[in-house]
Amino acid sequence: MQITPQEIAETLAMVSQQNLDIRTITLGVSLRDCAHEDITTCAKRVYDRLTQIAENLVPIASKLASEYGIPIANKRIAITPVAEFCAAAAQNSENLVPIAQAMDKAADAVGVDFIGGFSALIQKGVSSTDAKLIASIPEALATTGRVCSSVNVASTRAGINMDATLLMANTIMQSAKLTADCNCMACAKLVVFANAVEDNPFMAGAFHGSGEAEAVINVGISGPGVVRAVLEALPSDADFTAVAEAIKSTTFKITRAGELIAREASRRMGVQMGIVDLSLAPTPADGDSVAQILEAIGVGTCGGPGTTAALALLNDAVKKGGVMASSSVGGLSGAFIPVSEDARMIAAAQKGALSIEKLEAMTSVCSVGLDMIAVPGDVNVQTLFGIIADEMAIGVINNKTTAVRIIPAIGKVAGDTLEFGGLLGSAPVMEVNRFAGTVLANRGGRFPAPLNSLKN
Repeated sequence: MQITPQEIAETLAMVSQQNLDIRTITLGVSLRDCAHEDITTCAKRVYDRLTQIAENLVPIASKLASEYGIPIANKRIAITPVAEFCAAAAQNSENLVPIAQAMDKAADAVGVDFIGGFSALIQKGVSSTDAKLIASIPEALATTGRVCSSVNVASTRAGINMDATLLMANTIMQSAKLTADCNCMACAKLVVFANAVEDNPFMAGAFHGSGEAEAVINVGISGPGVVRAVLEALPSDADFTAVAEAIKSTTFKITRAGELIAREASRRMGVQMGIVDLSLAPTPADGDSVAQILEAIGVGTCGGPGTTAALALLNDAVKKGGVMASSSVGGLSGAFIPVSEDARMIAAAQKGALSIEKLEAMTSVCSVGLDMIAVPGDVNVQTLFGIIADEMAIGVINNKTTAVRIIPAIGKVAGDTLEFGGLLGSAPVMEVNRFAGTVLANRGGRFPAPLNSLKN
């Protein structure tokens, strides 16, 4: 399908008036050939490979943004999950922190904003390498600026690894304590997944999956402000079908912009084009809010009754519009609800309209899950475990990707705020249900795969 001059003109109007941007160009890179039994050699191979293949990523992205007039907010790299190529090095090293530091050094050298893939997939069991990587996460994230980490502890086909879920609850708490003097920043770069996808361009969960090509360009495009403007122009008596159609037609246009950038970036980089992830990912900027879209649909305040229904309609319409616009839609396409990154969600949480329990209900119909949520620093590990386990269960039972990026705000209480700045915004510290108990987290074992996993 050809991109027409009229589409480009419409897109430029969206950019200038409604905060449309390409949220990220993410270069996925296979590092399987970097394996070595000596961790220093392995780390050097990682650095050399990344700086060689990603050398032109930022200049090309900047040139595309200038040529087409569409801002590109972030340039990122996603690599093969570190636990998958560092088995030999892990046997001869105390930890895998040198790999994270090599990733960070390479990211700095090529000028990208984030690099993801300090990751492990442990939905069915934890190998010795996986265990060593997870033990390394707090220090790795505390001593690097750009490295992001993700761990997949559940899938519909495998169920939930409950031992791994408790392990990650402890890891999150350790990461928070280690970076308590900088707003517990390590936790903002760490996500726990169910049903993680292999072509996700968004941090902190991006990694380069085993089914991917040697190097791939994935693009994530975002336009909450564009969708909000269209919905606010509708009459208040427009029915739900009209609302859905307006979202679909708008996201079709947004996706076409992402398709254009993805094609050109992959051609100029000389690597395969992967996917366009159309995710309505908010920013703290005024008007660039998913919560504001839900309120434009008719919810009084985000978090109030009807919020989950409005989000379900939004997510479905976004996917339908995106799929019509490109044959390469993938990733996590839909709507994100990261509390700290959405100005209207921050306001809703501060006024008590939006609770963690309501957010959990919303995650059953959104793209990912509980994202960028700050909780009091005295929260216990059993509570963190329960929050993660609940979210993993939603993903496993409903055969969808869910995730938790939660930040125990060390030294802070409900009502305080963690200030991150930039796209990460500011996170209001939200109260948590204190009745987790001590038995559930310590049962261990594996939550069996649900009946709907038996598809063959």
